Order: sequence, then structure tokens, then C-alpha cells
Amino acid sequence: MTKQDVTEMIAQVTRRIAGLPIDAALGDLLNREFPTDGQLFKAIQAACAEGVAAGWMCQQEYGGIKFGRVVKPCPELHDFSIDVVDMAEVIGPHHRHPLGEIDMIMPLEGNARFDGHGAGWLVYGPDSAHKPTVSGGRAYVLYLLPEGAIEFTRQ
Repeated sequence: MTKQDVTEMIAQVTRRIAGLPIDAALGDLLNREFPTDGQLFKAIQAACAEGVAAGWMCQQEYGGIKFGRVVKPCPELHDFSIDVVDMAEVIGPHHRHPLGEIDMIMPLEGNARFDGHGAGWLVYGPDSAHKPTVSGGRAYVLYLLPEGAIEFTRQ
């Protein structure tokens, strides 16, 4: 599994959502068209596990969170970036999403929930902010950022 393989899988998602508003309706669409029991969702989760095990994904660590940008925004991804975090029972740093954030939640251990949500897709609209939190276990969270836009804040 390579970064290019991951890019090609995620491009199937970004191709479908390119130009759509980043809002709750988009989360519903993603959960319907790319469900947790679907082939693509499972393939992306397996790719994340392989990438982390191989050491090229989630290469950085801070405050008990492993993380890393997998792919910068690019035309192939319709100007989304791909980031992946590996979190277990932790609250991450507060940040703002100037253009929104699309999260793919992949529980790994226990009854892991990301910001109170189980496996599947969660969308934060433009100008939203949060302290990303995984409770009840361990999870990977892959997130797509339009234009790679994210602003870490002091809260």
C-alpha cells in the first residue's frame, strides 16, 4: 500500500463530493454512498492500518496523538488534503476549519467514538471549530480539508 494507492481510493470520494457544500447533508450523502460496511470504506481503513504499520502514515506524535498529512491538496483530490490521526482516549488541540472538515471515523478498539460519533462520516461546516476527542477506545480518523485549510488556536 502506497500514498498513491490511498490517493486513488480517496479520489473516488472527492470526485463525488467536489463542488458540494460542506455541511450536514454532505455527511448524510457520504454515509449513504460510502457506508462503513462498503468495500471502499473497508479498503481505506485497511490502507490506513498498513500505512501506520509501515511507518509512512501518522509519522508524528504529540500529546498521545499520532498524526500526519498523507497528501497535500492537489487536483487529483479536487483540492482536498488527506490527513490521518491515530487517537485513543484523548482530547486533541483546538482548531478551526476555515473551509470545513470531512472526517472518516474508523474505530479500532473498544467502542471508540470521535466527538461522540461512531464509525462513519462526520462533516464540520466552514468556520467551525472543535477539540477533536476520541473516547471509549482507539480510532483512526482520516480527514479531508478543502485546500488543506486548518488553523490551530489557543483554547
